[in-house]
Amino acid sequence: MKVHIVNAHLSYPDWTEGTLNLAMVTRARMRLLDDGHDVTETKIEKDYDPGVEVQRHLEADLVILQTPINWFGPPWIYKRYVDEVFNSGLHSKKFMVNDGRTRSDPSRQYGTGGHMQGRGFFVAATWTAPAATFSNPDSVLFRGKSIDDLYLNISTSYRFVGYTVLPSYSIFDIFHSPDDVAAALEDYATHVAEQVAALGRMRTGLVAHS
Repeated sequence: MKVHIVNAHLSYPDWTEGTLNLAMVTRARMRLLDDGHDVTETKIEKDYDPGVEVQRHLEADLVILQTPINWFGPPWIYKRYVDEVFNSGLHSKKFMVNDGRTRSDPSRQYGTGGHMQGRGFFVAATWTAPAATFSNPDSVLFRGKSIDDLYLNISTSYRFVGYTVLPSYSIFDIFHSPDDVAAALEDYATHVAEQVAALGRMRTGLVAHS
């Protein structure tokens, strides 16, 4: 398969240099290449061409967003990236033509007009929050919301144009649990391989039923 990794880390000197997110990108790349897949990468902070990014999305079977979670969302440069890349994909009619609704078929839902079916997307993220605060009805902050509930503002853009959203992967409590972070980093390569395999099974099923 072809996999495109988008690294949304934004550096703040003397505070966050992006080493853990870069390490996750490196683990993903190494496992994918070892398994015989092709990998492209974009580090948003180093600039990008929206037209090139549209083409990379069209060529990729799987897109991985690698990001820190800053103030409960990815850095602002990722929102700019989505606005520019997805608008380019809309205007060129490469990602989608319309939102899916038609006058002739009232059953067609908003968000079903994408052209990117058969492709997968998932979020790989780093958090200062502990894992125990998610899916916890006693959490004062998240009030029972799951980690994927909190990724809806990220994943819905991809679902809107036809992607299948695959299970995310998060490394939690990164400043307070270094041993857990090291173990989670080791496990990440396995998660990547599992999502590639799941996407392959899904695509085989789509072909069989077409």
